[in-house]
Amino acid sequence: MRLPIIKHTLEFVKENDEDWVHETIELLEHLADAKGIKDEELEVIGELLSNLYGSLEVHKEIKKGTAEKDALNGFMSRVMGSIGK
Repeated sequence: MRLPIIKHTLEFVKENDEDWVHETIELLEHLADAKGIKDEELEVIGELLSNLYGSLEVHKEIKKGTAEKDALNGFMSRVMGSIGK
């Protein structure tokens, strides 16, 4: 996951709507099932999906009243903690 991509996606959600992100996720998941897709393409799609899902998680925390910086830091701490396990 890349924090700059998550932050950029959050800006998009603020300016537009989170439904766009949900629809993008649906499209990418559908593309991942395409016949003949290469492993490196699947890796890129997977990375995009993880960033989009991460953005939605951070956005959920912000909607609950958490400051953006705290929501981002908390999310990345959870991600790093789960990697270390």
